Amino acid sequence: MPVPYFALKDCALVTLATGKRAIQLIEFRNQLAEIEVGSIYHHFWGTLLQARFEEREYNNDFASWIRHQVHDSILGEQLAVLDPILFDTLEDLRETMLDLIDTRMEAEPLLASPHPGEPFVFERSQIVVFDTGRHFENPADLNAVFSEMTTGSIFYHFVDARRRTSDRRDDFSDWLAGFGEDYCDLQDSLAQVDPYFGSLAELRDDLNYLFNAHFSAEAT
Repeated sequence: MPVPYFALKDCALVTLATGKRAIQLIEFRNQLAEIEVGSIYHHFWGTLLQARFEEREYNNDFASWIRHQVHDSILGEQLAVLDPILFDTLEDLRETMLDLIDTRMEAEPLLASPHPGEPFVFERSQIVVFDTGRHFENPADLNAVFSEMTTGSIFYHFVDARRRTSDRRDDFSDWLAGFGEDYCDLQDSLAQVDPYFGSLAELRDDLNYLFNAHFSAEAT
């Protein structure tokens, strides 16, 4: 059976309100326990596609709010180092966050008191997908244009794909698997890439390097 062509997509995230917000840490904790998992996904991944003029100090909005508005650097750092890729589900990630918050409030009860900072506004995302009209029949052709891909394409095919596919695999690897054993090494290399700590532009560079390395070795 011939391998289907790879249809290159692009995407954007539309931010939507949930109507939920929190001022105190205890209120934040209780809202977090009940908020839809799409909101957790948004606050961990959504900022990757949002244009920023400054370097991200924290990789997720929860950690940033607790550090800058609740003024607790310890809990902020604990949440900042959470890597969503390492959790089987967003529910598992939620439970870990709740455990960290509960443990911290037990150690420092005053953290549950009102504070003068800005409220945390829970949001969620709707992904809008565009067909670029570019189709590739073999991996070498895809490799030739990898460096030109938009960050939206990288997000859709490498980040969001891990949420969409049953085996939590990126779209590139899923397509390469259809060519048999020819690209097993490249698939293994892609599986080792953690897309969370860094920008989408850096992720594109990393993926481009792996594709180029594979085809350069193949040519020798």
